[in-house]
Amino acid sequence: QVQLVESGGGLVQPGGSLRLSCRASGFTFSNSGMYWYRQAPGKERDWVATITSFGHSTNYADSVKGRFTISRDNAQNTVYLQMNSLKPEDTAVYYCNTKLYRSDYWGQGTQVTVSS
Repeated sequence: QVQLVESGGGLVQPGGSLRLSCRASGFTFSNSGMYWYRQAPGKERDWVATITSFGHSTNYADSVKGRFTISRDNAQNTVYLQMNSLKPEDTAVYYCNTKLYRSDYWGQGTQVTVSS
């Protein structure tokens, strides 16, 4: 079955950095676009970043553009989200996602808290 397992979340001070990882299994990772979303308390789940199959292109939400970088290592079936210059408003549960035939698949989420 499709599985997405996230790690790397934690508590960081404003201006700090974290790198999230999402290890994928159960599908052809290299042929699949991958996505990061986040959901802050009391808010809807919002799209953060996209990377296409084989990393040919990336795209970012305006709120994170210039601060976050999505990347992938197809040999390790892993997608990353490097988060720099973190702000309190980045506090959320971060989820990785892939979109296969008639289905969305989500990781369990990893908590990122940005606070002094």
